[in-house]
Amino acid sequence: MADVEKVEVVVAHHERATVRVGDVFLKIDIDQKHTDVEVAAMVGAPIPTPEILWHTPPVLALAALPGTALGRLGRPSTASSAAWSAAGATVRRLHDAPLPPWPGRNLDELTRELDGECEWLITNGVLPTDVVTTNRRIAEAALRPCAPVFIHGDLQAAHVFVEGDEVTGVIDWSEAARGDAMYDLATLTLGHEEHLCDVIAGYGTDIDLDVIRAWWSLRSLLGVRWLVEHGFDPTSPGCEVDVLNTQAMRDRPGDQPA
Repeated sequence: MADVEKVEVVVAHHERATVRVGDVFLKIDIDQKHTDVEVAAMVGAPIPTPEILWHTPPVLALAALPGTALGRLGRPSTASSAAWSAAGATVRRLHDAPLPPWPGRNLDELTRELDGECEWLITNGVLPTDVVTTNRRIAEAALRPCAPVFIHGDLQAAHVFVEGDEVTGVIDWSEAARGDAMYDLATLTLGHEEHLCDVIAGYGTDIDLDVIRAWWSLRSLLGVRWLVEHGFDPTSPGCEVDVLNTQAMRDRPGDQPA
């Protein structure tokens, strides 16, 4: 640590913050349950995760992973197709693992939250009504009972680290739970649709493309207000608003009579 030149703020808002000091990440979360889940999930996940250096609430110290992020929302990924396939295979190992002991999200509560966010988006003029309603209809395919698996719960491409064509680890496990396998695959490929085939090649069977696309709509609809309120811009190119517009445009031809 004697050679550390600066403290890097990785992310910070009023709920949590992560800073990097040399090769150590310090995560501070006001909700201890998030940190407890993160620690338990990393211990139980059968895939590479950061080394836990110490945990003194509300701070969790993790060792940095080698490599770089698989991708970033709003930016083209420079990772190879093989790296994306390796990510798919890594997710499959997680989904094949024993379920964590804690439950996932309640489907009825998720539906109510989605409807509330759609109403907010329309009432406040954040998005055109037809874009919201079309994506809400697309999202319906994700709101169905399914056999739960061990999911990461926030498997953004930025949370998967690769070196060459190999996955070196997955970070940010505070949303891990029992849930829909397609949700993880959708989150991983959100804004990176061009790599969906690569991810599927690594993941294997039991893929439902309609449900993956439904989760793209659902996650984006749920995310816009949170991002705005926490100082992020969901309208940046390639981000959530672009995803919603693309989903709506793709869906429109099928709604029109021949």
